[in-house]
Amino acid sequence: MNQHELHNLLLSDKAGFVAAFLRLLAGIVSCAYSTVIQIRNFLYSRGLMKSFAVTQAGLKTTDRTQQTVPVISIGNITAGGTGKTPMVIWLCNFLQNKNLKCAILTRGYKSANGQNDEPAILANNCPDAAVIVNPDRLEGAIEAVKKHRAQVLIMDDGFQHRKLHRDIDIVTIDATRPFGFGKMLPAGLLREPITSLRRANAAIITRSNLVSENDLSDLADKLKKINPNMVIAKAVHSPLYAISAGDKKIPLELLKGKTVFAFCGIANPEAFFAMLETLSVKVVGTGIYDDHYCYTIENVEQIQRQAKQAGAEMVITTEKDFNKISRTGGNLAYLAVKIRFMAGEEQICGLIEGAVKGKIRGVNQRYV
Repeated sequence: MNQHELHNLLLSDKAGFVAAFLRLLAGIVSCAYSTVIQIRNFLYSRGLMKSFAVTQAGLKTTDRTQQTVPVISIGNITAGGTGKTPMVIWLCNFLQNKNLKCAILTRGYKSANGQNDEPAILANNCPDAAVIVNPDRLEGAIEAVKKHRAQVLIMDDGFQHRKLHRDIDIVTIDATRPFGFGKMLPAGLLREPITSLRRANAAIITRSNLVSENDLSDLADKLKKINPNMVIAKAVHSPLYAISAGDKKIPLELLKGKTVFAFCGIANPEAFFAMLETLSVKVVGTGIYDDHYCYTIENVEQIQRQAKQAGAEMVITTEKDFNKISRTGGNLAYLAVKIRFMAGEEQICGLIEGAVKGKIRGVNQRYV
């Protein structure tokens, strides 16, 4: 049973002793986990646990009057799959276009070959930025400033990592399942209570094209009730092209009408398959693996067999999965995507510029 089958079982009302026992066990663990998280958040909010900023000399401090390096966090309140990585890439490119030296702080997840999946994508898409892999974001921030002389720090998946002070907290919220089914891990997908959004400065509703306007409006209203001061933007995962082995780009027009076998190891596989459908691609078979799955040679061979049996002309996956598997076979490709704003981009840009302006030594204050 993989992650997705387990979540479906926990969230269903399926009868049977095993299903009932697993739901009961998950509920108990969920309550305990929720209690721990709320105590931790309380301690941080009361200052009993400290958040540290990093000075331009690379020293940690709790003194907010010192000149510190600005930190912008991109995170979420649910487990994976909300569009954090493409949002980090957008933010890095935005800041670099302002001639600012960025570093991305990420914890990283190991793949089968010992490499990290998201950091590899970040490094590939943001070649001029330092990508610091360290579960301790504060230590990573110090390294970024001392070693790489970063002017702005971007904290990937940073909403729950409160040890490092941030100037802006931006959360990405998947429109197709915004609040993790309303339950804390492991019973649902929430990493912390929904009320934690009160400390966020902005929310970006991703995959906003995959739900109705009424659902989007209802979601925005719920977010505003939780945090009236929150900036709310809407964005989509915009496909650019497919890339096959050898970095050959395949225009989207050439994908129309193609029969494909699609597979992925991400937190929200249904959203990936739905995106393919919007491209007029004929998905004749799918494969779903756990998030951050470590593929074996046997897995790749099985995928190719399933694709052949389904009559697929092409096997297509995500960039994260493509980077982790054997790239043999000319019919294998990944779909390159970027974040594209549908509403609220100016407000998000203004929020970022306001946080950075005045904190960058040696930069003309009119750069924005």
